[in-house]
Amino acid sequence: MEHLNGISVFVEVAEAGGFSAAAERLNLSRSAVGKTIAHLEERLATRLFHRTTRAQSLTDEGQLFYESCQKALGEIRTAEALLESGKQEIRGRLRISMPVLFGRQCVAPVFRDLVRIHPRLELELSFNDRVVDLLDDGFDLAIRNNVLGNDSGLMTRVIAEQRMTVCASPAYLAASGAPQTVADLADHDAVVYCRAGQQRPWSFPAGGSAADTILPKTRLRLDDLAAIADAAAEGLGLAWLPCWLVRERVQRGELVRVLTDRPGLVFKVHAVWPQTRHLLPKLRLAIDALAAGLPRIME
Repeated sequence: MEHLNGISVFVEVAEAGGFSAAAERLNLSRSAVGKTIAHLEERLATRLFHRTTRAQSLTDEGQLFYESCQKALGEIRTAEALLESGKQEIRGRLRISMPVLFGRQCVAPVFRDLVRIHPRLELELSFNDRVVDLLDDGFDLAIRNNVLGNDSGLMTRVIAEQRMTVCASPAYLAASGAPQTVADLADHDAVVYCRAGQQRPWSFPAGGSAADTILPKTRLRLDDLAAIADAAAEGLGLAWLPCWLVRERVQRGELVRVLTDRPGLVFKVHAVWPQTRHLLPKLRLAIDALAAGLPRIME
């Protein structure tokens, strides 16, 4: 049990981004969190965090350990919820907001399985790419991609990560050539995501330094990822899209991934819900089902 306690603290630090934030979430002192991580590192004979005076970040070994631990804890929580559901029937309604495409293709299948298992559970799923206000809009849970805002009164949990990739049609690459470096992207046409007049930049991790970020030239801007994939498959330019979205197109030969020697940027997928002292069983079940049902890294 002591080992499990250390692992749960480690996961909390990794997700909170530092000892102080994790200590606040866990209602522990920063010193207690630091000692727990130090004991865990000593037991594993591995350094899990890079430490500075202001922040802590995962080492490569720590990232690998985190991915395994987070998945294991999610499965434990799911098992606990299933046992609890055997004692107390899960019932009632949950209103859940999620991005349109990611929600339809990745999240909704998990929830369809959930309502099959729990006949008294009611789920109202809302597909919308805007960031809803959970309290004002009356939602119990939201799924959000990428960086979260500074909303107070909300709890979060990372339930998956989605990796991005650059791709294009074979016809486009035959006519324009394949980019060999990120700098080469400036010489290519692109189909880009644009919402509310703001074009989303393309980012590529660069080791320990800041990510390489570009705004590719484009004549076609869309606010729907599936439509971007369609346009790229028709040869209208390069596209920067989630790996899970283009995987089948790549397998069919409709799209080809490029710059595969550069690791793709990884967006965290969060479950977000209003802060509460006691998490309702139906809400805990939904969150745990997502953590267990979605691949840890979607690629």
